[in-house]
Amino acid sequence: MKKNDFKMTEQNIYSYMSPDNIKVEVFLSPLLFEYLEESSLKQLLDASELPGVIPPVIGMPDIHEGFGLPIGGVLATDGNDGIISAGAVGMDINCGVRLINTDIDYGDIKDELPKLLEKITSSVSPGVGGKTKYLKAKSLDIQNVLEQGVPYLIRQGFGNMEDLDHIEDGGVISEGDSSVLSHEAVKRAKEQLATLGSGNHFIEICLLETDFNQKEANDLGINYGKVCFLIHTGSRGIGHQVCTEYMDRMKKALKKDRQPLPTKGLAYAEIKSPLGREYFSAMAAASNFAFANRQLLTTAIEEAIGCKTNLIYDVPHNIAKFETIDNQKLLVHRKGATRAFPAGHSALAKKFKNTGQPVIIPGTMGTGSYIMLGTENLRRTFYSVNHGAGRQLSRKQAKKSITKKQFKQMMNGIEMSIPGVKNVIDEAPQAYKDVDEVVNTLCDIGLTKKIARLRPIGVIKG
Repeated sequence: MKKNDFKMTEQNIYSYMSPDNIKVEVFLSPLLFEYLEESSLKQLLDASELPGVIPPVIGMPDIHEGFGLPIGGVLATDGNDGIISAGAVGMDINCGVRLINTDIDYGDIKDELPKLLEKITSSVSPGVGGKTKYLKAKSLDIQNVLEQGVPYLIRQGFGNMEDLDHIEDGGVISEGDSSVLSHEAVKRAKEQLATLGSGNHFIEICLLETDFNQKEANDLGINYGKVCFLIHTGSRGIGHQVCTEYMDRMKKALKKDRQPLPTKGLAYAEIKSPLGREYFSAMAAASNFAFANRQLLTTAIEEAIGCKTNLIYDVPHNIAKFETIDNQKLLVHRKGATRAFPAGHSALAKKFKNTGQPVIIPGTMGTGSYIMLGTENLRRTFYSVNHGAGRQLSRKQAKKSITKKQFKQMMNGIEMSIPGVKNVIDEAPQAYKDVDEVVNTLCDIGLTKKIARLRPIGVIKG
């Protein structure tokens, strides 16, 4: 398979029929397709070879090479007799984005931004291997966190019941079972609850820059001049541990049974098998940790700014979930892809029945982010959209090609709490695709609509 084997079959959609007669589709503008690496398409094609795949296998506009399934990949399998793949979910299980707003006017904190960032940073442990500094988190029962997620935290005073309607799945996946987790996985969970982490994880202070639909933006609680926070993090070390352990077990089981394996990053188990069910329970436990992690980071921010916030929405983008589409039970793997149920969908909380769930699309630390809504046309992507802008340079390429001067120029006017430019230069805005081009790819063909654009004024990265 070569890149030019993919043909534009509709506006912003390139398609290829695999040798197994499984359609592979990538949603890209011509400009984004031009710069797409062939390896990402090869990974989608590998995924199409898995047993029980429900076509099409999909690449979102932010697609780039990952491990197994590419980032920005969507893979649906038969929910009864198909497979589940740890690699198709990814290492950072339930990595996700949360948007919260405040009643704080930008003018009231403009001169205090550096101190505010420093205060938040001291509580949220950014950086590789960061361990819990938020003292209130240390009193929580980790088993309850892993099995009960955000509802458990709310009972302990971290948030309120209304928050649950603003979190995908109400902040808990009921199948989470801490008893299937290894000692090391639980240990890492205990050590890293209420921590931000490193890489592309961040806390961003932002303002509404543009509302494309003022009524819907206001209905969601986004208003001009008021300070918002974006939180991007996931399951930290426990997610990595679960993925690594179960990929290894799945690979060994396939080898023992002499079953085909397209690539080691797509090791799988039948969803109805003991191993498949066990992985789903472990993944769900790691997901519950991630939901709880973002909830606790919210309370840490509230304490730093001295006031309560309002949760707009919390969306995961590395997860596998059972969903019914066109009366068929599916297991939808989203790796670097976000669920986007439109207005009227039966799974939505009452508050979002008329609008659909908010979809949060971060751009880069120096540009901006979008709040979107999906349309019914997203049925063709299993109600999935991209999760961000997507990398255009690998971390190695970014470190090699972007200078400190270029980084500082792009970040001009944005306060930063970072461990030195050289430690985050691989996260420079130049390392990512143009978020406007990425977002417009789905908007232009009626799959999504823009509600608001946010611009960053401060950022914390590890």
